Amino acid sequence: MLGKEELQRLLDFAVVAAQEAGAIVMDYFQTALSPERKPDRTFVTVADRESEERLRALIRQAYPDHGILGEEFGEQQSSSGWTWIIDPLDGTASFLHGVPLFGVLLGLEVEGEVVLGVANFPALGELVSAGRGIGCFWNGRRAAVSSVGDLKEALLLYTDGAGFEPHGREPAFRHLIAATRMHRSWGDCYGHILVATGRAEVMLDPVMNIWDCAALLPILQEAGGTFTDWQGRPTIRGGNAISTNGRLFDQVMQVVRE
Repeated sequence: MLGKEELQRLLDFAVVAAQEAGAIVMDYFQTALSPERKPDRTFVTVADRESEERLRALIRQAYPDHGILGEEFGEQQSSSGWTWIIDPLDGTASFLHGVPLFGVLLGLEVEGEVVLGVANFPALGELVSAGRGIGCFWNGRRAAVSSVGDLKEALLLYTDGAGFEPHGREPAFRHLIAATRMHRSWGDCYGHILVATGRAEVMLDPVMNIWDCAALLPILQEAGGTFTDWQGRPTIRGGNAISTNGRLFDQVMQVVRE
């Protein structure tokens, strides 16, 4: 069983690692980068790769027996049951457009449970971290979801409105747009963090990878919210994601299921 002191040491390490990776990303922010297209047509840059390389080097130095799974360089397996899951630059499209809504994500999975998560937004000066049973913290102070309990008073966020129809989520998306007070496309990981820190109530993503989700699940849960797939399951392997402030979870899922 992972003790609280050990978990805090791991979380402290993850925070410093995410800060170092964020500093690398900032060296390239708002510069003339030439992005490449990956097979899935998403962008990748030298900033993504150098950020992940730095995170991997720090993990190998501090925890050589741990596994690593990263977006850009795949999986380094381990028999330890401990795996660090890396998204070195979530929100590459925002990054390429010079928009500061991108982050470095780092999570740790132990025997199938994600026990900590860090989301660093270096261009915004925001860092959110959480450890299982320790709580969620936003720039060092306790973070919590909002108290909004009525869907018609909620701020709904999403990454890309055009992304719902190809994945069969357009009807639910449109119904949730109509059911909420306001909607904004403050997307990628930052949208989920806005829910965790009480600045929005619902965030929708019709397609997500494991490295997109790993840091976010403990952050949302420790802040008092929910992070699930579109079936309502708290998982990082659902292929999609919905974050809520918890109070609106049942109302959101009722719309999704209908």
